[in-house]
Amino acid sequence: MPATTTRPARVLVVDDHPIVRHGIAELISMEADLEVCGLADEAYEALQVVETERPDVSVIDISIKGSLNGIELIKMARSVQPDFTALVLSIHQEAIYAERALRAGAKGYLMKDEATGNVVQAIRDVLNGQVHVSKRVAMSVLRSLSNDRAVAAETPVARLSDREFEVFQLIGAGYAPRHIAEELHVSVRTVETHRERIKIKLHLEDAAALTRYAVNWKQGLAEES
Repeated sequence: MPATTTRPARVLVVDDHPIVRHGIAELISMEADLEVCGLADEAYEALQVVETERPDVSVIDISIKGSLNGIELIKMARSVQPDFTALVLSIHQEAIYAERALRAGAKGYLMKDEATGNVVQAIRDVLNGQVHVSKRVAMSVLRSLSNDRAVAAETPVARLSDREFEVFQLIGAGYAPRHIAEELHVSVRTVETHRERIKIKLHLEDAAALTRYAVNWKQGLAEES
């Protein structure tokens, strides 16, 4: 719900870094038409704020504490508050995560290195019903909407679910299953289940092939950035 003439728009800030969380809150508190209604560093705490405060917009990082990431939080929050409005603020490359965040229901995606000068305007944009993304992300979304099957076929990693994609990235970074489980706050058995599903979706024969694929994918991404 956009801000009215009688009250400022209420903003929930979700980030697991206290300095970032309070820094964003301070920027928001300087604006007459915005106010912070809650701060959280993990998904379930954020969902409690959504239920009790009904924020007009939520600024959410992808990597937060607990077993749920920011994208999964957006999906859950939309079941609690159908008109839930989210702006994703993240260090993760927008080429990888922005489209996933938008599919989950986010109304914008902003890189943290752009946040100081742009976060307030981005918040106002999504409150006014606009989608706030870079031109590169906008073009990527338009290509997806054009239903170009050839483009889709060239990106097999896009077949992975959001959680599978997280596991895939950690495999590419050299994490063993136990360390992935610790990072995502899940069991090793759950990680192994995700690994099996990833192998099937990417048509890979075994764990060694998956590791090679993930490492090569991550290296290729680094070379492009």
